[in-house]
Amino acid sequence: MLAYGVRKDLGHVLIFAAVLAIFVYGMLAAMLGTILPELSDRFRLTPSQNGAIAFAQAIGLTIASVGVGPLLDTQGDKVGILLGLALIAIALFLLPRSTGFGAIAVLLFVLGVGGGIVVTGANALVSGGVTDAHRATALNLLNLFFGLGGLATPFISANLLKRSSFRLCYTVAVLTVGALIVNLVAKMPAPAGGAVYANAGSVLGHPLIWMLGLFLFLYIACEVGVWNWLPRHLIAQGIPESRALNILSLGFALGLLIGRVGVAPILIHVPAIDVTLAAAIAMAVTTFLMLRTNRPNVAWVLVFIAGVSMAPVFPTTLAIVGTAFPQMAGTAIGLAITCGWAGLAVSSPIIGAMAGGDPKRLKNALLLIPASAVLMVGVNVAIRSAMR
Repeated sequence: MLAYGVRKDLGHVLIFAAVLAIFVYGMLAAMLGTILPELSDRFRLTPSQNGAIAFAQAIGLTIASVGVGPLLDTQGDKVGILLGLALIAIALFLLPRSTGFGAIAVLLFVLGVGGGIVVTGANALVSGGVTDAHRATALNLLNLFFGLGGLATPFISANLLKRSSFRLCYTVAVLTVGALIVNLVAKMPAPAGGAVYANAGSVLGHPLIWMLGLFLFLYIACEVGVWNWLPRHLIAQGIPESRALNILSLGFALGLLIGRVGVAPILIHVPAIDVTLAAAIAMAVTTFLMLRTNRPNVAWVLVFIAGVSMAPVFPTTLAIVGTAFPQMAGTAIGLAITCGWAGLAVSSPIIGAMAGGDPKRLKNALLLIPASAVLMVGVNVAIRSAMR
């Protein structure tokens, strides 16, 4: 399915390697929200400290994404993906041995660095390996495995590992090592070489890249806000922890997965900019409604629809970036993703500070999510004008 539109000189092993890498990142994206309730109880962490931990991960993601683009363009996607997977595995093996807030924050920073490298490398690899007409479709199909990974993490934790954060870390670490081995043996395209630096100004000086970056800034604030804070919010509304984790997994993550499968054929016929506009409008409505209920079944439905709404935004926006800057795809995609992680870095501390020491105040703090979605609609209109 993912091979549709892929250049004939690229093999299926390469596609499998990219899929495994993005699957691991999907598991990692859901990791903090899944283990945060147990870590908070074990080390008596406050919501403000939760926000600081998420901020540390966001800083790691940001630094990695802004720095890895030139590395991918000059040394190749393989080097970047292997480095990212290695950092993820190391951090996950060490996280169960953490002794408190400081150690957790440092290891989440390392996880952020590894995750930022992997998501940029895998998306750049596939973006450069498909035709323009199928780039948005291919990236959505690739990133449905991100949704599958996000679904797997809370589901495995709640139903197979008895919500043990330590067992979960070791499980994901082993899977990461497996993905690293596959990417090590996969044959990948040669790097573009050092000459790409001569074209850096054409990317940095183009207003379109910054508009697309702002769009991802607002989007990541929404998506990662759900990953990191939804379980704690639901628990504060009286929903049992295992039920809250299943709502995150079989609601939000499943919605992301199904949404990316469903939108892939649509993107062959509908312009990517139109799809992202419709998604932003739907996000604003569904995320607002999901924060207004304390009924588990209603919450599941609304969270699922929110996941479907968010599904096409990230990969489709990256497809727009790849099409607009084909000669510097790694750098451009890395820059756009960096802007996205900046949204995480800003939103999580704000949400944690607004909640203060009372988890029940998360309901109002999380209104930052639908507010960001409303702003996305306006930015989309500006992007549409710049593309003309």
